[in-house]
Amino acid sequence: MEKLIYEKSRKGRTSTILPQSGVPEKQLSDFLPAKFIRKVPAALPEVSELENMRHFVRLSHLNHCIESGFYPLGSCTMKYNPKVNDAMAALEGFRELHPYQPEDQIQGALELIWELQEKIAAIVGLPSVTLQPAAGAHGEMTGLLIIKAYFEAQGDHKRTKVIVPDTAHGTNPATAALAGFEVVEIKSNVRGLVDIDALKAVLGPDTAAIMLTNPNTLGLFEEEILTVQKLVHEAGGLLYYDGANLNAIMGLVRPGDMGFDVCHLNLHKTFSTPHGGGGPGGCAVAVRQKLEPFLPKPTVRREENRFTLDWNRPQSIGKVKGFYGNFGILVRAYTYIMAHGRDGLCQVSRDAILSANYLKERLKRNFVVAYGQPCMHEFVLSGSRQKERGVATTNIAKRMLDYGVHAPTVYFPLVVPEAMMIEPTETESKETLDEFVEIMLAIDEETKTKPEFVRAAPHTTPVGRLDEALAARKPNLRWEPTPKD
Repeated sequence: MEKLIYEKSRKGRTSTILPQSGVPEKQLSDFLPAKFIRKVPAALPEVSELENMRHFVRLSHLNHCIESGFYPLGSCTMKYNPKVNDAMAALEGFRELHPYQPEDQIQGALELIWELQEKIAAIVGLPSVTLQPAAGAHGEMTGLLIIKAYFEAQGDHKRTKVIVPDTAHGTNPATAALAGFEVVEIKSNVRGLVDIDALKAVLGPDTAAIMLTNPNTLGLFEEEILTVQKLVHEAGGLLYYDGANLNAIMGLVRPGDMGFDVCHLNLHKTFSTPHGGGGPGGCAVAVRQKLEPFLPKPTVRREENRFTLDWNRPQSIGKVKGFYGNFGILVRAYTYIMAHGRDGLCQVSRDAILSANYLKERLKRNFVVAYGQPCMHEFVLSGSRQKERGVATTNIAKRMLDYGVHAPTVYFPLVVPEAMMIEPTETESKETLDEFVEIMLAIDEETKTKPEFVRAAPHTTPVGRLDEALAARKPNLRWEPTPKD
C-alpha cells in the first residue's frame, strides 16, 4: 500500500504524493475530484507543541464535567466513573482486538461478554441477555422489535398498541412509534403513580405492551406494580422495563420478579461507564425464556470450555449493530460489577436513595416538592413559588452555572409545572450535597432580593446568556469566520 507523503510547494502548496521505490508519482487529483482540492493555502497557524497543548487544555476548562463539579442531572445518572474501568478497557488484550478476528483468537473477549450477560441476568431476574445494542434508546427499539416478533410468531397480528404513562421517559413513546406501534398515553394518579383505573380502561386484545420504569421518572416506586403486571398479562400483553432508573433498586428488587418480560439497561449510567456527548454508550437487553429465540444475532454461547457466536437463530430479529456492542463499554461495566460485588451494588442503590431523600428534605421548605412521599434515587422540585416572584425555573438553572454547579433536568417530567428533576447519585459526598443545598438556598434568596439579576444569569461563564427563542427559530448551523478569526 502506498505511503502518502505530502510535499507542499511554496507556490499554491499543491500536494504531491511522493512515490516509494518503483511506484509512479501521483497527484492529489488522481484521488479527489478537482472541486475538493484547495486552490490557495489553508490559513493554518504555526504553533509550538506547548502552545498547542495549552490551547486545548484551556478549551477543556470551558466544559463542565463530573470531574470538575457537581452534576445533578435527573434521570441521567451522571455519576463518577472510576478510572480503574478505563484501565481495564485499555489492557492490550482488549484494546488491540479487531472485530473481524476469528473466534479462536477472541476467546477472552467472548468469555467476558458471556460472564457479563450472566451477571446482568442475575441482577434483573431475566434469563437471556444481549449486549449488542449501542445505547438506551437503541435497546428500547431492540426490546420492542423482540415483542413485535414474538406476537407475529404467535400469529397475533392485532396487538398494535403500546401503553405509556405520562411519567415515562421521552424516548419511550418515540421508540414505540418508530417500531410501528400505536402509542396510548395514560395519566398518573394524584400520587404520581400508574392510575389503575386508567390502565384498565385502555387494556384490550390490541395491547402489545406497557412501557414502565420503576421507580418512575418522578423518582417514585410503583407500589402497585404487581397489580399492573397481573392486569397486563391477563389482557395478553407484555411488560417492558426501561432500566434507566435501575440504579435505585439494583441488588434490592429485580424487574423480572416484578413481572417484567423485557428489560433494557443503560450500561453507561447504571454500571458507571462514560456517558454524555453522544457516546460512547452501551446497553443490555434481557428477556424471559419465551422471548429468547428473538434476541438479535449473533448471541454469545458457552459450549463446554469454549465460547462461540451463535448465528443459527431463524426467529431472531437480526443484527442491530454492525459489530457486537461497544466492547470497551462492556469491559468497563464488567469491571464495575466485579469491583462492587452483590453487596456493593446493593449499597450503591441505598446510597443513591439516601442522597436524594437528604436533598429533598433540606430543600422542601424553600421549593415546592412535587410529591411528598419518600423518593428513590431522584426527586422533582417545582419552581412555581419562585415563578410567582418573576423568576422562572430556566433562570434558576442558569444561575446555578455561576456557582459552578451543572443545572438539573428542567421542565421534565411534563406533569410537574416548572419542574427541576434532581439526582445526586451515590458517588457524591455529604459535603458536596450540603454545598448544593446552600447554593439552592442562596438562589432562592436572590429571587426575593434581586430577581432581575437571576433572570440575567449566567454572569461568570465564558458564554453569557443566549437568546434561546431566537436560536430555536433561526438556528445557525454553520460556522462563518469573523474579522477577529
